[in-house]
Amino acid sequence: MSSTHIAISDRAADAGELYSPAKEKANNRGVYGVRSQIFRRRVRQLIGGPRVKLLLSLCILSFFVLFSSRIGTFKSWNPHASSSASSPSRRGYTVLINTWKRNSLLTQSVAHYASCSGTDAIHVVWSESDPPSNSLKAFLKKIVLKKSHTSRKPNFKFDLNEEDNLNNRFKPIENLRTDAIFSVDDDVIVPCHTLDFAFTVWQSAPLTMVGFVPRMHWLDQEKNGIVYYKYGGWWSVWWMGTYSMILSKASFFHKNYLELYTHKMPSSIHDYITTERNCEDIAMSLLVANATDAPPIWVKGKIYEIGSSGISHLKGHSNRRNKCLNDFVSLYGTMPLVPTNIKAVDAGHEWFW
Repeated sequence: MSSTHIAISDRAADAGELYSPAKEKANNRGVYGVRSQIFRRRVRQLIGGPRVKLLLSLCILSFFVLFSSRIGTFKSWNPHASSSASSPSRRGYTVLINTWKRNSLLTQSVAHYASCSGTDAIHVVWSESDPPSNSLKAFLKKIVLKKSHTSRKPNFKFDLNEEDNLNNRFKPIENLRTDAIFSVDDDVIVPCHTLDFAFTVWQSAPLTMVGFVPRMHWLDQEKNGIVYYKYGGWWSVWWMGTYSMILSKASFFHKNYLELYTHKMPSSIHDYITTERNCEDIAMSLLVANATDAPPIWVKGKIYEIGSSGISHLKGHSNRRNKCLNDFVSLYGTMPLVPTNIKAVDAGHEWFW
């Protein structure tokens, strides 16, 4: 490339436009500058005219009408129409129900999730010393067949564990046909349309946790070089508008995290959960955040709790959660949780955008 061409290109770049020798000569004579001033004056006079103002107003009005119609089209979008919940290539999701000595709640939960079109399989995590009775097995299998509205009926299975241990809920499952796991407690009911919408959200970010129960953390204090964090429940999330965890009592995550939780997470965390009988959901949130360096996604949707005897209602629960969070962070050696204020909303079921 010649030095002359480089010089021309540099001058054109400095001017912010294509270089023109004729234009430069005109500018040097003052002719081009005068014509430019006259042209700008005529443009201002033209734009300032009443007819042009009316035309511009009509154009702006037409734009807003078109924009509003597009919003109306988007708000009426039905996630079932494009959801891969019914696509053979994605096969929907596996519902993983954690239960313990609440057969009546388990029955309601299995019946409900069997009726959701995206449910490909239902696995019940059973952690009682006595296995489920044959009558319970037969009854629940019959319910699954009866409640399912799809031609391909969901698989149903009990995952048996002799030991009562909260780590059981995240054991790997063989022969899964889906990548998506919907982890849920036996006393939590998520309406099918809300569940399927959350599944479409998860498909857009399949490596993170997507769910309905957000929690948060914040810096509490620093003493002697040690940082302490505070665990915040729902009212903290509501007040601050921020969250950094999605609890596994109602959340989607990739099946690979079952393998990571069981075989890759520090055994000291497993032992901690076994001893404290708490905080396996915090451990899963930390695991996913540590693997992705990304926040979870909270899906806005009404869910129903049909029981009230869980460990979250026990006295001193908040203090134990604070201790779990800080002990886990100490074992990790870092705070992997990423705060966010993003919320996924199904516009088809909202009055306001």
